[in-house]
Amino acid sequence: MDPFDAGAGGLLKQPKSVWATAGASVVAFMGIGLVDPILPSIAQGLDATAGQVSLLFTSYFLITAVAMLVTGFVSSRIGGKKTLLLGLAFVVVFAGLAGTSGSVGELVGYRAGWGLGNALFVSTALAVIVGAAAGGSAAAILLYESALGLGMACGPLLGALLGDASWRYPFFGTAFLMAVGFLCITVFLREQPKPARKTSLLDPLKALGHGGLASAAVSAFFYNYTFFTVLAFTPFVLNMSPYRSGAVFFAWGVLLAVFSVIVAPRLQKRFGSLKVLGGSLVLLAADVLVLGYGSHTAAVVCTILSGAFIGVNNTVYTELALGVSDAPRPVASAGYNFVRWFAAAAAPYFAPKIEEWTDIHIPFVVAAVTAVVGAAVVVVRRKALIHRAADLEPRHATEDSVAVFAN
Repeated sequence: MDPFDAGAGGLLKQPKSVWATAGASVVAFMGIGLVDPILPSIAQGLDATAGQVSLLFTSYFLITAVAMLVTGFVSSRIGGKKTLLLGLAFVVVFAGLAGTSGSVGELVGYRAGWGLGNALFVSTALAVIVGAAAGGSAAAILLYESALGLGMACGPLLGALLGDASWRYPFFGTAFLMAVGFLCITVFLREQPKPARKTSLLDPLKALGHGGLASAAVSAFFYNYTFFTVLAFTPFVLNMSPYRSGAVFFAWGVLLAVFSVIVAPRLQKRFGSLKVLGGSLVLLAADVLVLGYGSHTAAVVCTILSGAFIGVNNTVYTELALGVSDAPRPVASAGYNFVRWFAAAAAPYFAPKIEEWTDIHIPFVVAAVTAVVGAAVVVVRRKALIHRAADLEPRHATEDSVAVFAN
């Protein structure tokens, strides 16, 4: 079955509930890159340093990581729809409050509350889309990755457009859009059956006892450090106006979306998931090295180009996390995200610190090294990461080739 087929069960033929959840997911992912173009403006407006402003990412993802242990516990008790709405409500409140911040400390604190809401929503959204989508997990995962890519592309653009007038407006804009998402899910999404077994707080940690899932999470941890060095530290290196920075990261997000949804599945079919992931991580390492040591023009080009490698990596890692172990998808996803989001919290904090201790190039050297370490984990733990023997060889067209790891 082709997940891009517009017929019944294809990517474009989905119930309204799926589109409502996917649409809200776009806005949720917009919140990640929203602050990119306005980081220098926030620093200027609140009289803060680059390191202090980068804590907007650190607080957001630190809370997101810890909250991953709670999301399954909550959703298995109150249901997927109520969990989505709870997460959206948190985002609406804290994104709105972020726009009223009078100091960088307040803004960092509100971003932490935003991160809690985003964790509740994002971790549940994939399971809801998979459960409600027509056409099986292949179409569902691609739709989710499409939402991720579109959100990551549009976030910087929205941040630039609204942030050119005031750094506060992007936060108010996000609160408004998430309120719209809240209404859409309330109207269109039916409550899904609760799991037969309630998830405990320790289930995601127990799931990491599976060697394959633990290996995927550890590899993704190092990859995410590279990813968020690019996302959180590069705006200060580029030192552009919000419009120009927004345009750069919009192009970055477009490549991320195209490569995650269209290119990655085709590469996987031809070469196999693990070869694609290892190669993409090595290329990402080379890209960030040039970003760090090249001219300003080279830095712009490499920032945009990194979106292609990040898009490929995101798709493969998502499928690995969902399918490499026998744990229920929400539990496996929570355990995997618990590990990897710690790197997303660490990179924005350490990159400016490393620059202070050394020079502006070294944070990118560290990011290149972490990408290579992520690739090394994939190579060393290859057998643990293979869920089906058929993936030992390059995949060809099969009934469910896009999501061979997802079932």
